[in-house]
Amino acid sequence: MSRFHGTPGFAHGKPDTVGVLLVNLGTPDEPSPKAVRRYLKEFLSDPRVVEVPRLLWWLILNGIILNIRPRRSAHAYSQVWTPEGSPLLVHDGELGSWLGETLERVQDSHLVSFSAGFIPSDLLPGEQLRRLTAQVLKDLGSEAWVY
Repeated sequence: MSRFHGTPGFAHGKPDTVGVLLVNLGTPDEPSPKAVRRYLKEFLSDPRVVEVPRLLWWLILNGIILNIRPRRSAHAYSQVWTPEGSPLLVHDGELGSWLGETLERVQDSHLVSFSAGFIPSDLLPGEQLRRLTAQVLKDLGSEAWVY
């Protein structure tokens, strides 16, 4: 009995399904001070975003920024917010659809997935993120991917 187990669904001569994962750093859930504060805290707490000594940055972030910016930013978000939601999510979704349609004309086998969210660096450093991205696209049926 062979110990080798091939890749399920693989067939020689079949073109690879190319996966494209579009990712952004996220957006608030709604244009309210509470939602903007939650988003800013998550986003600005990542040391890849702000490279300042952690204790100093924690004081600035929690003592000043998160007490002033959410209200002002929520007002700015409310000026551009659409009935469909965050402009960033809406336009990124449109970009994903356009890219999928464009790839369909060029190659039959592809998939496009879109993700908006923020992954703190202490939970998922760069190499692990690349591996996770590859695994997600593989699980979705992609044999090759772009990231």
